[in-house]
Amino acid sequence: MPVPPPPAPDTDADARAHAPAGRTPGPLRFGVNYTPSQGWFHHWLDFDPDAVRADLDSIAALGLDHIRVFPLWPLFQPNRTLIRPRAVEQLVYLADAAADRGLDVNVDGLQGHLSSFDFLPAWTRTWHRRNLFTDPDVLTGQEEYLRTLAAALADRPNFLGMTLGNEINQFSDGPHPDPDRIDDAQAAAWLERMLAACERGAPGRMHLHAEYDAAWYRDGHPFTPAQAARQGALTAVHSWVFNGTAQRHGPAGVATEHHAAYLIELSKAWAVDPHRPVWLQEVGAPAPHIPEDRAAHFTEATVVNALDCPDLWGVTWWCSHDVSRSLADFPELEYGLGLLDNDRRVKPAGQAIAALAGEWGGRTHRPPVRSTALVVDAGPAGTAPRRSVCAPGGPVFEAWAELTAQGARPSLVLAELASDTAHLTARGITDVRTPEEVRAPV
Repeated sequence: MPVPPPPAPDTDADARAHAPAGRTPGPLRFGVNYTPSQGWFHHWLDFDPDAVRADLDSIAALGLDHIRVFPLWPLFQPNRTLIRPRAVEQLVYLADAAADRGLDVNVDGLQGHLSSFDFLPAWTRTWHRRNLFTDPDVLTGQEEYLRTLAAALADRPNFLGMTLGNEINQFSDGPHPDPDRIDDAQAAAWLERMLAACERGAPGRMHLHAEYDAAWYRDGHPFTPAQAARQGALTAVHSWVFNGTAQRHGPAGVATEHHAAYLIELSKAWAVDPHRPVWLQEVGAPAPHIPEDRAAHFTEATVVNALDCPDLWGVTWWCSHDVSRSLADFPELEYGLGLLDNDRRVKPAGQAIAALAGEWGGRTHRPPVRSTALVVDAGPAGTAPRRSVCAPGGPVFEAWAELTAQGARPSLVLAELASDTAHLTARGITDVRTPEEVRAPV
């Protein structure tokens, strides 16, 4: 269906009315996950300042205000007690070059996993195999690495803070072929310890963690919705519609074009703070699930729908530049996700993001509260043993999509809080429905 126009910006009075008590509404942020146009993330091996500057020029020309960057962990910390000074200097150079172009920087530390490839240092694998989340020596090494990167950037005004790693939860469970198994208590302890290391390095910055959607959708996964929504400075969600959403609902389906908004709202069901900020930190238009000729439409629809979610911190698209076809063995969908191609030419999706950033970037915008809430019965909040009810095809997911198609603007609430008057009032919820009520035959 046609993409609706972006909602009109709130007036100052509206913004104040929708602002949580004690918190000043912040400006909306628009950014991109930086994938170098030359050499992909292998560019750290042959760091070229001229190429980096040219890439950043092309990003800044889109009107964006921040980037998320990815040092490769094995290259920065090849030995547990060696964090390469030269690599850290290159990271600082990149951050300073971004500052020169008006771009803030968030740094992902433990890389970790990127675009189907794992990047783990040799001191954690094979002959030195140790659990990434529980081994005392590994934990000490990770802490010092994260602290060092944070400290190197602590005095840079454009440094937003650290993300612990890119979807590092995938190392803890299937379908990873060789996971380091842990339980939810061990995952929570690991997150707390690593976030504290970032805080020691750069006190007061926006340090957070980010998982792929198994944390929200996979029963028994050790990284949980409660951890995502309660630990760290804000909640990050990564929205990819190749997870069954586009396959089930099609590239133009309501559920597909609202998947990012759904994850934003789903996160609020577990948040203790009713106005905890949520960062749409990764979202992209993957082919063939989103055909190339629909990428710009999907991009616009996804962002517009996310903007209708209260407490959105910002949107960071995946990714800046395409992966070069000269690089082998990537999944096919990874090659064309850039807003710009390898020659730094803007693609249609890039034009869509640039237009949205020009319209909304830096504005204080707080849409009206979502007064209708769908009940999420995933079991006890801390572990959510039945969280697959929230996954594509599950009763919560499908009922939310149906309500959205009806124009209801739903949020979500945990079953154990569905009759808690104080909780509902704090969130502005006045209408609570169960999935069964929504999907009951007329």
